[in-house]
Amino acid sequence: MATKPSIKPKLPKRTAQLSDQNTEAAVTEALPESIARRQQKGLLDLMDNLKWDDGFDYKSERSRD
Repeated sequence: MATKPSIKPKLPKRTAQLSDQNTEAAVTEALPESIARRQQKGLLDLMDNLKWDDGFDYKSERSRD
């Protein structure tokens, strides 16, 4: 089912210019990119809450069999 969201007219036009695509294709491509970027930001925010072990020797773990 197609929806018609209220979007500022300049945004789809600029998106199309930057991607060398027609407006519909550019917006269709931009939305999943926006979602992925926000999901990545959420993961980065989680990283701020991790507690790191200062005594962990990652070099010795890499060479371990």
